[in-house]
Amino acid sequence: MSSSTSSFDARWGGFGRTFLAAATLLAAALLALAFLVDPYDSGRSPLTLKTGVSPQGPRTAAASRGRDPQFSGAIFGNSHIQLVSPEQLAQQTGIPFVSLIAPATGPRESLVLLDWFLRHRKEQAKALVIGIDVRWCTADPTLAIEKPFPFWLFESSTVRYLAGLLRFDVIEETLRRLRYLTAKQPERARPDGYWDYEAGYEVQGFHSDPVRRGQLLEPLDISGGNTTGPFPAATALRDLLDRLAPGVPVVLVRPPNFVSGLPKPGTPGAGADAACRDAYARLAAERPRTAFVDWRVDRPENREPDNYFDHTHYRRKIAGPLAADIAAAIIGLR
Repeated sequence: MSSSTSSFDARWGGFGRTFLAAATLLAAALLALAFLVDPYDSGRSPLTLKTGVSPQGPRTAAASRGRDPQFSGAIFGNSHIQLVSPEQLAQQTGIPFVSLIAPATGPRESLVLLDWFLRHRKEQAKALVIGIDVRWCTADPTLAIEKPFPFWLFESSTVRYLAGLLRFDVIEETLRRLRYLTAKQPERARPDGYWDYEAGYEVQGFHSDPVRRGQLLEPLDISGGNTTGPFPAATALRDLLDRLAPGVPVVLVRPPNFVSGLPKPGTPGAGADAACRDAYARLAAERPRTAFVDWRVDRPENREPDNYFDHTHYRRKIAGPLAADIAAAIIGLR
């Protein structure tokens, strides 16, 4: 090897080491900045920061909402329980509610958010509302997820939380967080987490679309297919409640489906639906101060196409009476 080649390799080797050192320092600086400004208001920063977060998705905003001390009641689930208004529940029960729903999630994510909420209460929670849709009927013990979820954000381990901060979208949110913290009157995400999806559906023409109406009338099997069990989500929920919420009033809610999304009697779907319903009804019957509200049945409201956008997403005209039933169940548990 010639001396010129050796010199060239040495220069490039030195450049590589310098670049790696600089990149490491930059990453450490960004990590330290993210930890200090706490982009999702998780409460881990040693600094005293402005309350709340800028508008963002419910998956990350839940870190701030779930530890907000003004709330002593919470709603968990996905878009099938999303239209239940925390404000209505608060008015009818006297308990301040926050909605910790996250669309397209299942029991695994809901259990993480439930754990986060309960761990951040200085006093015992006053009520928990949990939406039990078909995803809670799975026999899969892993409770597999369908969409990405920031589990690292809700970790009790600081090390895992720091590892989660090492991603590009956190850098973007850190910059937005800095603007939020330095603005005199920043735009803040709604503290109680309520997100009314009805306006979005209407903009897309769901309400007046004849094709949508025809699709809604077509039978759809959404029973989950688990006719014999086990139901690991029910077991996990029972264990978490026993550990973190003994004595806390809990309402398990089977959200409404349009009638064409309900299984026909005598079919395997009906067997699966009944088996799942019975698993959570049994949990409610065996656990003190627990109620079971079942709107996934054939009732007049679930036969009116104008009450639905699709087989499982209903409008506010159903959400209001459903919330009233939930509030009555909470009052009945006192």
